Amino acid sequence: MNRILYSLLSIFTLTSVFFSCGPAEIENKTEVENTEVAAEKKEKPIILFFGNSLTAGYGIEQDLAFPGLVQDRLDSLGKEYKVINGGLSGETTAGGVGRIDWFLEEEPAIFILELGGNDGLRGIELSETKKNLEIIIDKVQSKYPDTKILLAGMQIPPNMGQEYTEEFQAIYPEVAKTKDVELIPFLLLNVGGIKELNLPDGIHPTAEGHKIVLENIWEHLKDDV
Repeated sequence: MNRILYSLLSIFTLTSVFFSCGPAEIENKTEVENTEVAAEKKEKPIILFFGNSLTAGYGIEQDLAFPGLVQDRLDSLGKEYKVINGGLSGETTAGGVGRIDWFLEEEPAIFILELGGNDGLRGIELSETKKNLEIIIDKVQSKYPDTKILLAGMQIPPNMGQEYTEEFQAIYPEVAKTKDVELIPFLLLNVGGIKELNLPDGIHPTAEGHKIVLENIWEHLKDDV
């Protein structure tokens, strides 16, 4: 008999505890838990560098290339961003048009376009380079109108003649103006043509060179992160 009374008392106590948590409290607890789960699942905003071997970090460890250095800078400042290195050695603007859609599966908060250098070194028709840069920008703007776009200006040695070299350099400010995007006037400022800051090929920056490129980019990036 005592055992039965004890069991009934235990059930009564548990039931009282359960119903003391009213529907509102249970609902609030569920909302808090759902909010915490959603926060965990929320992705960091993306900064996408889309370019050629300069972006890829040819000749050095990828983490030492300027996209990796941008990630390090953001982390050190407590900025919650995910940097994606979309660099491919040997890439031309035409190649970039062909692969940009794959990189736009996720929305980038900031998109940095660094292409054209290989076009210039190969003597590709300047109108084609300009058209391809515009197509890539159009694709980003069309799919993600809120994405901030930076266009990295490039220069090439005068191997193809002075006229071609000057017209190539002029492409970037023209595209930036036409498409209303921000221009980094010359990505390799204070690096290009300086022997000790480039690999033996004279084209790709050393790890020290990439540190300077970081600052060239950061000047245009810092107010948007």
